[in-house]
Amino acid sequence: MNAAIYDWQALTADLNALLRLKTTVIGMKLFENKADMEAVPKIRRPKTIHTTDQIVSMASRLGWTVGITAEDLVGNQCRAVIGLAAQDAEWKSGKSYVGVWHATLKDAGARQEALSVVPYGKYEAMAVSPLVSGRLDPPDICLVYATPGQMIILINGLQWKDYRKFDWSVVGETACADSWGRALRTGEPSLSLPCFAERRYGGVPDEEMLMALPPKYLPIAIEGMKALAKNGLRYPIAPYGVQNDVRAGMAASYAGK
Repeated sequence: MNAAIYDWQALTADLNALLRLKTTVIGMKLFENKADMEAVPKIRRPKTIHTTDQIVSMASRLGWTVGITAEDLVGNQCRAVIGLAAQDAEWKSGKSYVGVWHATLKDAGARQEALSVVPYGKYEAMAVSPLVSGRLDPPDICLVYATPGQMIILINGLQWKDYRKFDWSVVGETACADSWGRALRTGEPSLSLPCFAERRYGGVPDEEMLMALPPKYLPIAIEGMKALAKNGLRYPIAPYGVQNDVRAGMAASYAGK
């Protein structure tokens, strides 16, 4: 899809109307040159060291446009997921996680091997910004934080036409590899359960999940959610009542029941 046809304000308005999101929908973009990142309008640069989770939340929770390089991030785990540090033998060993997140070096290495990451060597910088600002035009991926109820409607929207089964894995800690890491690597929608670090340092609340997806999927999801809404399949999902005769409700939502 050509970037010129995206109406970021309209897309954001539709997502908020259909899902009643509490958290700002944002974009993320990788830059081959630091100077191009720094040329983004109203870009903020960190003055201290952060995790990528914190940088993402500066956009999604505070509405800021923020750009970083490897030097702004706390360690190679954050850097490597977005391709700003080498995924070398030392990184792959996961030795710093032994006795903390994993019982053995073998366990830690297996987790590192399971992570979806952006290949190293192409990019120098990354930026995040509220999608509605249009400052990353286009972003590589969009990030949507939502509750499980909101998220299943978003997924149903993606499956309205050209149905596909989504198979998403869970790496556990470093769950950013399940969201922005995997979406940047594959160009496909990627759902994650935000991990300890995302919740502790990024301030992601207990009830939120994260969907990362290239912008071309937003119009597809929105079209699907609008079609579903016309059929009464919308958010919020009204409880029917555990003791009610289910036949009337099923007849409305599932033809032939």
